[in-house]
Amino acid sequence: MSGHQIFEHSLNVRLQGRSEQQLQRKRRQLQSPQQVTVLIDGKCLLSFCSNDYLGLANHPDVIAAFKRGLDDYGAGSGASHLVTGHSAAHSALEEELAAFTGRSRALLFGSGYIANVGVLATLLNDKDQVFQDKLNHASLLDGGLFSGANFRRYPHKDMKRLDTMMENAGAEGLRMIVSDGVFSMDGDVAPLGQLLDIADRHRAVTMIDDAHGFGCLGKNGGGLLEAAQESGAIIDETRLPVLMATLGKAVGTAGAFVAGSDALIETLIQFCRPYIYTTAMPAAVAVATRQSLQLVKNEGWRRELLRTHVQRFRKGAAELKLPLLDSPTQIQAVMLGTPERALAASAALEQKGILVTAIRPPTVPPGSSRLRLTFSAAHSEQQVDQLLSALAELKLPPLAAA
Repeated sequence: MSGHQIFEHSLNVRLQGRSEQQLQRKRRQLQSPQQVTVLIDGKCLLSFCSNDYLGLANHPDVIAAFKRGLDDYGAGSGASHLVTGHSAAHSALEEELAAFTGRSRALLFGSGYIANVGVLATLLNDKDQVFQDKLNHASLLDGGLFSGANFRRYPHKDMKRLDTMMENAGAEGLRMIVSDGVFSMDGDVAPLGQLLDIADRHRAVTMIDDAHGFGCLGKNGGGLLEAAQESGAIIDETRLPVLMATLGKAVGTAGAFVAGSDALIETLIQFCRPYIYTTAMPAAVAVATRQSLQLVKNEGWRRELLRTHVQRFRKGAAELKLPLLDSPTQIQAVMLGTPERALAASAALEQKGILVTAIRPPTVPPGSSRLRLTFSAAHSEQQVDQLLSALAELKLPPLAAA
């Protein structure tokens, strides 16, 4: 065989293996704005699988701001932030994000994945140690691996095990604890206070990825940190030096940011290769995000309504004895075990006009395939009840049998 034939054969073997395991993913075409009722592949479906948690992705004020940004700055930024791509809109958004999170400075990135990989690869080296929750997002895990640091994973939210691991670890180099704030597939929340206590005890630093908490948690939408402070915790950028959150979920636009001290942000500007060598996000996105951030802060009713929907769903799910994980957030996981069962349940719901994605390995551990349901402030009570009725008709087994 020629080199090209060998190459194509190796690709086809990998693809065939994924297909045989019922793990092949397929893209679907969205033909409408991101909203609770979407047109996808020509079908009008009620969606419970978007991360547009506050219903801002198609908000008229955000769209109008985006258009103003296009008029003022054009469609593309044209260069990286350190050449000519950093606009006044970018600077203003960074200042507003820093003020909103109570931190000295903030730095914009094109995506959460780029931010996490870039931050960890910049701050850690082969003389350092990084401790990560086993259910952290792939971007955090990849960043830890790419950094070259001694990389250790502790069982999900097992603070006793983390404490023991750090007690037994050597004292050389920087030691960093890294965790999701709200875990993207299970929907549960990191024990932030305990994490910080362990970090203090072992002279470690902590990084939190608050992608799914920012905008949703806390009275003003400040995320996990604000919610923890409302419960009496003392959290500032000395106890939690590195905060990352995304702008494409509850905020409804695109991109991500890292917030922390002046020294942290300046270090990233000078040494973070994924930041330095990436074209800046369009300035129009920054203009739209500034408008959306105001809605996040000022329209607290969106968070209240979101919590009401989650409580309504969980009450109904308990009555139906659905195999549901214990999550207080807008992410609810119906556990089905195998890829085949998750795919079948997703297809059955679609027949009833409801869009819910089946989540399978490698996104989640083997044996934990599921329906990942996400709720939005844009949903109505009637739509939540419609989802519950459709799930009841599936006659899913209880969690113990899943």
